Amino acid sequence: MDTIDTTKNVFDPERWGLPAKAVYSLGNTLREFWERFRHCFRTRTRDTSEYAYVYWRGQLTMEDTRNYANIERRVNGGDGQGLQHFMSDSPWIGQEVFQQIQREIKAHPALGTEGVLILDESADAKVGEHSVGAARQRNGRLGKVDLCQVATNLAFYHPPTGLWTLVDGELFISERWFTDKYAGLRQEVELPAERKFATKPQLGLQMIQRALQQGLPFTRVLCDDLYGRGRGFRAELDGEGLRYAAEVPENTQVYLKPPRVGVPRRRKARGRRPIRKRVLSQHKPREVRALAKSRQTCWERVQVRPTERGMLIADFAVRQVWTLTADKQVRAEWLVIRRDLDGRLTYVLLNDPPDTDPQVLIEASCHRYFVERTYQDAKSELGWDDFQARKYRAWEHHMALTAAALWFVASVKLEWQQTYERDPELAHQLELEVLPALSTANVRELLQAVLPLPQLTPDQARELVVTHLVHRARSTSSRLKQQQLEYQDSS
Repeated sequence: MDTIDTTKNVFDPERWGLPAKAVYSLGNTLREFWERFRHCFRTRTRDTSEYAYVYWRGQLTMEDTRNYANIERRVNGGDGQGLQHFMSDSPWIGQEVFQQIQREIKAHPALGTEGVLILDESADAKVGEHSVGAARQRNGRLGKVDLCQVATNLAFYHPPTGLWTLVDGELFISERWFTDKYAGLRQEVELPAERKFATKPQLGLQMIQRALQQGLPFTRVLCDDLYGRGRGFRAELDGEGLRYAAEVPENTQVYLKPPRVGVPRRRKARGRRPIRKRVLSQHKPREVRALAKSRQTCWERVQVRPTERGMLIADFAVRQVWTLTADKQVRAEWLVIRRDLDGRLTYVLLNDPPDTDPQVLIEASCHRYFVERTYQDAKSELGWDDFQARKYRAWEHHMALTAAALWFVASVKLEWQQTYERDPELAHQLELEVLPALSTANVRELLQAVLPLPQLTPDQARELVVTHLVHRARSTSSRLKQQQLEYQDSS
């Protein structure tokens, strides 16, 4: 039996795969990352791509209040006007940033297989309806209907490496925004004329189609019950030849045997001949929550994954079921029921082949958790929810740049994981099976050290404050003049 040298210092950065040379070069790594993306920000008449680098530095090194004025002031010593124009008015296209992210994932040799896409939404509360897309709608973050913006997002998760990042995103804009009542507001926020109402599942399918066209390597699509409840949505994915693991509500009906479907015979000589398909067999559907309570359901306790609070454990039941599409086609699916130790139940339908190993199904049903890690990083560490601008283009740009910042952190963690090995004795010394991975907060702390925010001299601070006051004064003066004109017109 090998002996472990317990005298080695567990606080030695080299043993944790953090050599000084990697940390000192992290600033250059960010600059090289920006160089790969800068073509996304050039327009026909101008090259303002330097502002993307400024924005990323602000997101990755500032702690709070990451708005345009603060980012440019702290990072670049400017007054925020240039960055605001770059974010709110410059015509660069956010989708090109997402395409570059997807190209880099596709080209990475470690990410070519076993990746999954996770379709989900994220809401941010708003105080008024003047921000693009803001409306009273369900805020999943708060668990209630509230005034908020809702983004429909596509995340990429790679189980073998533990990498997660955002690869696409669309702002959900409710149907009311496309009525005549909102015509003026649509013009104010510069909502593109080609943008039409689309449901969240429709937006999700558009993003998945774009990922397919881009050649993004993934083996499955995961989603929550907002998307999974739609029989048409699951059928669309199946029609594309895509595997899915879709959560469904507890009242979803399934058959335990394949039902016989057809057009019933006319029972009487008179009357109209039936033309619609119906279930002809005597099999009755059952709600999935009833199956969870059935004594015939067999449960297996599974260690889902290690967490920093210990091993996550849950009970699982797997069985094959049959469902009906909207046009009464019979489809075989797998149902995975998960029962957490606190009694919470979740239900996932998968379209894997009949001979699939149940452990594969259980594992696939658990990956959706990592979209929450993605949101946590984006919001808590990168200021995604600091966004306050009103215009559609500003939202699109902020979304794309936040996704790119997430990808930068993910790619750094992956590169260091592959390049700088950790001392295998560390886990033994700390009595762990799996050592904690680098977090987004860890990478940010290192960046803050190698790319410190510039410290203003007193004279520079005075000039900056005066510039800010002048801009505020001019803005107030402009509003007063506009009010006076409106008053004269109305009198």
